[in-house]
Amino acid sequence: MAVTVFQSTSTLKENVLVESTARQHAITIDEPKQLGGTDTGMNPVELLLAALGACQTIAAQTFAKKFDVSYEELYVEVEGDLDIDGFLDKADVRPGFSEIRYKVHLTSQAPQDKIDAFLAFVESHCPVGDTLANGVKLVSQGAVVTTPQL
Repeated sequence: MAVTVFQSTSTLKENVLVESTARQHAITIDEPKQLGGTDTGMNPVELLLAALGACQTIAAQTFAKKFDVSYEELYVEVEGDLDIDGFLDKADVRPGFSEIRYKVHLTSQAPQDKIDAFLAFVESHCPVGDTLANGVKLVSQGAVVTTPQL
């Protein structure tokens, strides 16, 4: 398969409440009350952490048979350090995460060496993990400004 373009659109609904859509799916994104939101959904940085955990989980499910690893339970815990003073322009620190950590929890009877090889493969084939670890060229395509008709 060749390069595939994925697309999402995020629309401000009110205050800092955003609806993001991709294909026929929608997700509500908001900020906690202490950051001016209504706490209706995950905030963008929590969503990024969730995307990494979901990607690792999906990659594991996709490749488990290839490594002859079965499991009864699988989940990924993800956490990251972020100084919100960077986002709020209160300090000269980066607005993004300085470190993201994850831990895979697996209930399996497979031998440890098989699990280690399996999880190393999953880590190396997770698109979200690869993007976070290796960066991506982020390109602004400008802004489309529309003047309302009176």
